[in-house]
Amino acid sequence: MISNERPSPYGNRPYSSYNSAQPRPPVNEDTLKTDKIQIERKTFIFTLKENPRGRFLRITEDVNGRRDSVIIPSTGLEEFKRILDDMVKASIEIPPPKPTA
Repeated sequence: MISNERPSPYGNRPYSSYNSAQPRPPVNEDTLKTDKIQIERKTFIFTLKENPRGRFLRITEDVNGRRDSVIIPSTGLEEFKRILDDMVKASIEIPPPKPTA
């Protein structure tokens, strides 16, 4: 028996039933601070927000209209900054590879 022949523990639900659930209501979010930087063809938007669950930083990358986001809870911002500082330091200290002929 191959893996896709095993019966599902969830029964024989059609694929569309997974998407038919009611969408979640929007969560109220307050924007506390926003800043934007342009690096080459990418725009990064940093937004500090707050909702009933707490504060968080949303980092959005926009490349020609395509957006991707990362959310960092405020409880992790100090550690995130420490690692980012380490990466910047390593980028400066580690020499780039020599071009091959």
